[in-house]
Amino acid sequence: MTLDAWFPAWSVLARTLLVGTAAYVTLVLVLRLTGKRTLAKLNAFDLVVTVALGSTLASVLTSRDVAWAQGAVAFALLAGLQFVVTWWSVRSPRVRRLVRSEPALLLHRGTPLPRALRAERLTTGELEAAVRAHGLARLEDAHAVVLETDGSLSVVPAVVPGRTPADALVPPAPTGASAASAPPA
Repeated sequence: MTLDAWFPAWSVLARTLLVGTAAYVTLVLVLRLTGKRTLAKLNAFDLVVTVALGSTLASVLTSRDVAWAQGAVAFALLAGLQFVVTWWSVRSPRVRRLVRSEPALLLHRGTPLPRALRAERLTTGELEAAVRAHGLARLEDAHAVVLETDGSLSVVPAVVPGRTPADALVPPAPTGASAASAPPA
C-alpha cells in the first residue's frame, strides 16, 4: 500500500476543506430558501431527494472531478424539481397519485389484515414488533396499525372498557440482582 492512500497531498486536503465548506454552506442556503418541505421525508419521493442531496454533497467533497459549481447546480436542480413536483401534487390529484402512496391499514381492532400485509410485504412478526415498539404488549392491545406514506408504522392503542391505557403497556423488564434470582411471575 502506498502512502497516497493515507495522505495524498496537502493540496487535496485543502481542496476538501475549502470546497467542502463552500458546498455545505451552499446546501444550507438552498435548503433554507426552499423550506422545510425539502427535507421532510413524507413519502418515498422525498426520501429519494434527501438521499440524492447527501450523495451530491459527498461527491463534491471527495471527488476532484466534481467542481463546487456543479454541486451547487445539482443542489438547486434537486431542490427545484422537488419543489415543482410537490407544488403540482398539491394541486393535481393525478400527480399526487403518481408520486405519493396511500397509507395502508394493516391491523384493525387487534386483528391483522393478511391481504394488506401481503400487499405491503410485511409479516405478522414485523407487525408485532411495531406494536411492541409503541409500548403495547400484544396485537390485541392495538386498535389499528397503519403503514404511513413515509414507510413508518403508526400504532393506535385500543380503548377497552374497564381497562386503563396503562394496562396495555409492556411490563418493564426486571432489573438488578434480585430480579435475576426472583421466580417468574
